[in-house]
Amino acid sequence: MSTTSNKSIQQAATALFEARASNTPITPISTSHGIVGLNAAYDVAAINTKAALKAGRRIVGLKVGLTSKAVQVQLGVDQPDFGVLFDDMEFLNGQDIPTKRLIQPKVEAEVAFVVGRDLNSKNPTYAEFLSVLDYALPAIEIVDSAIIDWKISLVDTVADNASSALYVLGDQPISIGQIALGDLGMEISKNGEIVSVGTGAACLGHPLRAAYWLAKTMASLGQGLTAGQVILSGALGPMVPVKSGDLVQAHIAGLGRVSCRMV
Repeated sequence: MSTTSNKSIQQAATALFEARASNTPITPISTSHGIVGLNAAYDVAAINTKAALKAGRRIVGLKVGLTSKAVQVQLGVDQPDFGVLFDDMEFLNGQDIPTKRLIQPKVEAEVAFVVGRDLNSKNPTYAEFLSVLDYALPAIEIVDSAIIDWKISLVDTVADNASSALYVLGDQPISIGQIALGDLGMEISKNGEIVSVGTGAACLGHPLRAAYWLAKTMASLGQGLTAGQVILSGALGPMVPVKSGDLVQAHIAGLGRVSCRMV
C-alpha cells in the first residue's frame, strides 16, 4: 500500500511536466518526491494526462511497456506497464522526427494493432479481444525519459507515461490472422548498420498476449478499448539511442518496413 501524499504526487507531476516542457531531465521522482508504489506512479501520470487533455490533445491509443522478461527482472516486476498515446505523437513512415521535442530518445521496433470495434467487456476473453482487432502494422516507438541518464525505477517510468514520446506507423495494414506474430523476426538499422535484432516472442511471449494484457488491465480500470485506437504492443528487441541526423529503419518479417529520420 502506498504512503505517498497527494501533495507529493502533485509536485512530482509538476516536476515531470516542467522537465518535458523545457527538455531538461531531472533526478528520479521516486527519490526526489518520495513516490512509492505503482498506484502513486499512475496517479502522477494521470495528472499530466488530464493537463494534456485540457490543453487540447486527444488520446488516440495506448502503449505497453516492460514486455521484456529481462527488463522485468531488472526492475523487479512481474508485469508490464502502460501509457497513453496522444494525437500529436503520431508520425507516418518516412517522416522526419523533430528531436527538439525530445530529451534523450531511444527507438524500439514494435507491432502496432489498430482496434476496429469497441471492447466494453469488464473482463474480456482472449477471443473477444481478438474479435475487435482490425489489423497490424510495423511501428517504431520513440521512447524518451525525463529522468537523467535513464536512471529509472519502475515508479519513474510509469509516472512519466511509460517513457513514451512519439511513434511511427508503417504504411500497409496486415490482417492479424495472416502471420505468425510470435515467430516473426525483427531488425533495426541505424544509418545502414544493424543495431538491434529480436523476435515476436520477446514481447511477453507473443505481441497479441501483450496487447491482451493491456485490454484486460484497461477493462479493470473501467476503460474499454475504442474503435480507431492504436495499441503499441511492446519492444521486439533492445532499444537503441538516437540523435539528430540518424536514419532509423525497422524491418519486421511479415509486416514490412518502417523508417524515420531524426532531425
